[in-house]
Amino acid sequence: MSRSIKVLLAEDQSMVREALAALLGLEPDIDVVAQVARGDEVLAAVRGHDVDVALLDIEMPGATGIEAAAELHREFPALKLVILTTFGRPGYLRSAMEAGADAFLVKDAPAAQLAEAIRKVLTGERVIDPALAAAALAEGANPLTDREREILRAAADGSTNADLATALHLSHGTVRNYLSTAIQKLAARNRAEAVRIAREKGWL
Repeated sequence: MSRSIKVLLAEDQSMVREALAALLGLEPDIDVVAQVARGDEVLAAVRGHDVDVALLDIEMPGATGIEAAAELHREFPALKLVILTTFGRPGYLRSAMEAGADAFLVKDAPAAQLAEAIRKVLTGERVIDPALAAAALAEGANPLTDREREILRAAADGSTNADLATALHLSHGTVRNYLSTAIQKLAARNRAEAVRIAREKGWL
């Protein structure tokens, strides 16, 4: 009998996590060997278990699935990474691929499709939700620089420019310039709208 595929499941919603684990457990060749509810617990879980595939939700406390994927890819380059998301945002797909993901699927995909994706990535295939792939191509690349993204993320809670300057160790004028450029790139009217647009596109 061939060896089962050992899967780590990272999902912060316990009901969803347990349902996914139960569904994957019905597959004769897949074994969920570890489950975590936070993105910052993923690396330690993989270090502590023999894992072939890490199944990562994007939205998690501690670290996003994309951040966790990047960490895993650096330390365990042979590990296969499957990103699951509720949010079909084109920017997320591009970020996930850059982080080393082998597959990117939306959560409402049938369980059989997820199991098949897990099998395919182990053979070296890349599996991407076709609707998301088309949307990502149509959307184009993220126009924001790393620094602009950092400042927009920090500005999301309504912090003033002075607060942002202090927190990010930048001058007040530099923060203002980065925000102004980001707002222009996103064709937004103000910083709040720029944050909303960037989030909707998966660019933050």
